[in-house]
Amino acid sequence: MSLTASDRSAYFCALTAIALWSTVATGFKLGLRHLEPAQLVMLGTLISTVIFWAVTLYSGTVRLSARHLCMAAVMGLINPTLYYLVLFEAYDRLPAQIAQPLNYTWSITLALLAIPVLKQHLSARSMLGIAISYAGVVILLTQGNFDQPLAFEHTGIFLALASTVLWAIYWLANARLNIPATALMAWSFTFAAPLTVGLCLFGPGLPPLSIEAGVYGLWVGAVEMGISFLLWQRALRLTSSAARLGQLIFLSPFASLLLIGLVLGESIHPASFVGLVVIALGILVSHRGQPQASSD
Repeated sequence: MSLTASDRSAYFCALTAIALWSTVATGFKLGLRHLEPAQLVMLGTLISTVIFWAVTLYSGTVRLSARHLCMAAVMGLINPTLYYLVLFEAYDRLPAQIAQPLNYTWSITLALLAIPVLKQHLSARSMLGIAISYAGVVILLTQGNFDQPLAFEHTGIFLALASTVLWAIYWLANARLNIPATALMAWSFTFAAPLTVGLCLFGPGLPPLSIEAGVYGLWVGAVEMGISFLLWQRALRLTSSAARLGQLIFLSPFASLLLIGLVLGESIHPASFVGLVVIALGILVSHRGQPQASSD
């Protein structure tokens, strides 16, 4: 199949974003060795705010109406403030090979929440995909020992699954907003920045002034929150097939699992790999039976 120059650029941006996203689970765990979750959220938010404003000012789309500014403030409360705080708390309590696949089920949560929020109806194929994915979650959490108690902290599991609800809510709300993506992110992160500073002041304290804190804050703010998002948005604008591009996202969790084993030194349990495969299979089945959610 011959690709146009625009499609080649789209694939380059998408694959670069996926490569960056593949590193974030490892980055989260390394960063949490030096920082508290609230401190990592604060540093990531401040750095990504600078990135989004630089892009927004360059594009020239800065001004928002008072109504849109209020919406941006609410969105900033959800993402990055609550979402990343909950996600990092989960990573702080669970092995990365467990937290990362659980968070990956957010698209299944999105499909379920779309029923009451968007009044959508799930097809039989979508329901089958959801059932397959949550069977993968059971395999992941039990590590194949179905007759034994869960070996992982229950609070961490709850927080990881709660993060999928917050992310799904964020994208459902985002789909209804007619606001340029970079301007929305710049303003919402601006509103979130003082909230994350407050979380630190009334919690673990401000992050230490150290090279380690700066490196991991930059990793989270630039790689996870900022540059990857901008690359993916550009890929979606350039591609002639968003659905085909979206299937590339399935590469990320498996590359991430490889890095978790190589860099973090976690011994990857066979059930973790099998559980991730089953989760990804369920998501693939579900997506083929459900219209793609828009991120415009």
